[in-house]
Amino acid sequence: MPTFITVGYGDRAGYDRTPPAVRDDAHAHDDRLRAAGARMGIAGTPVQVRNPDAAGPRTTIGPYLQSALPVAGFALIEAADLDEAIALAAQTPCAVAHGVVEVWPLTETPDGTAP
Repeated sequence: MPTFITVGYGDRAGYDRTPPAVRDDAHAHDDRLRAAGARMGIAGTPVQVRNPDAAGPRTTIGPYLQSALPVAGFALIEAADLDEAIALAAQTPCAVAHGVVEVWPLTETPDGTAP
């Protein structure tokens, strides 16, 4: 089954203005996704890693990408296709609480090389 990475963006203000029943339904939806095998987590502080010409890694604390809303969390889900992955993401807390969820198809390379 195809795998998708979801990135949820949202803030406390959007969450707080969402009706509690809608939030509760979204959290129950996440519970069902976890029970079906999805891996989910809250975003921590990222570290950028660079290693130009394999000369040794250099790190920078903080995100490389910038967004109007902070990254709230990530999930790794399986779905039959992109349409199903979108439908699953559409019921998550970030999507219903005035945030946004990106759905990224994950194409695995069998030999470890770039596609």
